[in-house]
This record gives sequence, C-alpha cells and structure tokens, in this order.
Amino acid sequence: MKSEVWKYISLMLVLILGVFVTSTALLYLQNQGIGSYTPPQCNCTVTTVNQTQEEWYRARIAELEAQLRAIELGRNVTGGNVSIAVVPIFGIITAETALYVVPTLEKLAKDDSIGGILLWIESPGGAVGPVREIYKEVLLLRTRKPVVAYTGGIAASGGYYIAVASDEIIADPLAEVGSIGVIYVHYNMEKNYAQTGISVEVFKTGPYKDMGGEWRGLTPEEKELIWNQIQSYFRSFLDVVSFGRNMTEEEVKNFASGRTWFAINVTGSLVDSTGNFQTAVEKLEKLMGVRGAEIRVYDSPTGSYSLGPIGSTALYLDPRYLKPILG
Repeated sequence: MKSEVWKYISLMLVLILGVFVTSTALLYLQNQGIGSYTPPQCNCTVTTVNQTQEEWYRARIAELEAQLRAIELGRNVTGGNVSIAVVPIFGIITAETALYVVPTLEKLAKDDSIGGILLWIESPGGAVGPVREIYKEVLLLRTRKPVVAYTGGIAASGGYYIAVASDEIIADPLAEVGSIGVIYVHYNMEKNYAQTGISVEVFKTGPYKDMGGEWRGLTPEEKELIWNQIQSYFRSFLDVVSFGRNMTEEEVKNFASGRTWFAINVTGSLVDSTGNFQTAVEKLEKLMGVRGAEIRVYDSPTGSYSLGPIGSTALYLDPRYLKPILG
C-alpha cells in the first residue's frame, strides 16, 4: 500500500517539475522576443484625466453641506417656554472678541431654555484667527439650534464671514454687506528710518523671521510667500460663502471684488431678506416654531480693538477701516 502511495507522489512531483521546466523555457523565449522587439513610433498624445482642485472643493462642500443638513434634521426646538439669545458682535473682530463670543455660544448650545440665537453683527471684519474661530463655533451651534444673523449697518469682510454660518441673514435695506476678500498691509519705513538717523540691527535665526518688519522692504520671495498666504485665506472665504449661501464658487466670485453692497441690492444672494431687528426676531421664531419668545441680550466685549503690528497678519477687514486703526 505504501509503495503505491509513493508511486503516486513521485508521479505528481514529476508532472510538477515538467510544468515548471516548460514554463521557464516559454518565459525565456518570450523575453528573447521582447528584447529584440522595436515598438512603432506613435504620435498620439496621452491625456491623464484628474479631478481638478476646484472640482474637489465643490465635491467636498456638497458633502459637508449634506452632513450639516442631516444633523440639523435632529433639531427639536418646539414648545412654549423658550427664549432667544441675542449675541452682539460689534466693532473690529480681535482675539478679545473671540474670547468672549466663543465661550458664550458654547454655553448657549447647552442651555435648554434657549431655543435660538440671534447674532447681531455690526462689524467691518478683523483678524483671520478670531474670525475663523467664531465662524466654526456658529457652525457647530447651528447643528443644535436655529441661528439667524442680523445687521443694521455693516457686516463686511470678517463680519460677513461669520454671518454666512447662520441659517439666514437678515439686513437693513441700506446695511453694507460683503467685502469678500483678504488684505495684507506692509509699511516700508526704511527710508524714514534713514532720514531720522535710526539704525535697525536684526539678529534672526532664519531669512524670513523678520518678514513684514517695517524697517525694510519685502524681497521678491517674501512677496510670493505672502501672496500665496493671501490666496489660501481667500480660497477659504470663497468656500464658506459658497457653503453658507448655497452658491457655486463662480457665483460667489461675482461678489468677491472686495467691495460692500447695499443689502437691498443683493437680496436672495448675499442676504436672505431685508428688514429690521424685529424682522430677524420673527424669522428666528419661525425657525424655532414658537411665537412671542423672550429675548435675552448678552453683553458685547469691550476693549481697544487693537490688531497689533499691521503687516504681521492677513486680515478679514474692510480696508476703509484701516486708517483709524493705524492713526
């Protein structure tokens, strides 16, 4: 019996060895043929189809918008005894503004007695960091409770950036909105220093550490770096407006020249409707599903609204408001 098994195993081994030798020989002959093969000349052009960056952004915006809408379906703000919280965002938006507004919005999100939030924005904009922090907090709050933004005078640049995070924007007909864009200001005081006999010595660990310093001009490389930074911030601005206002990027670019618009002229695009403070309250009550809600007004932060050294940061600020800051 054992001999029969070994004969069978031996036969299988011989067959496997034969297949291996035959395959090796065929591969050798094939390689020899490929080595002597000269491909014909081809004048065709190979086109690689890749998703463009702009398409990726649009797809990402659509995806995030769908997620946000799905979360908002879970909001259940109905019943009688709920209040409206009015959170003012007045003046130039600085770190001090964000330090007050962000924790306030976090508390309101957890307060069951508050059914909706009315952002009263009267601001020409401000610094990039604080503006983006407040925007993100409003976007999170909006997933839990209705949020309406209102302006009676101006919601420009960073002020408008924050407003688009809300469910709807209500504005006085002659309120200024928009100023979609980014500005970077650099003062080159080198000649002035020389005339007054001021000599500046800089000790730095890298070639760009004093970039933007007023004691010298910008090099071509530094100008390119700053321009790329500005474009990144501008892209972000276009994205949030496109997402918040349900507009395509091309539609947003029609309003992205940096200017402001009277709300009455951009109703249906940059703002939802025009009216006064009471109009905004009524709109928010409608979103809440209540009538005659109690209104609680929260304090606005106070301070000097200093933006620090101009030129060291890109700003979401209407440029008309730079002169009072710089003096």
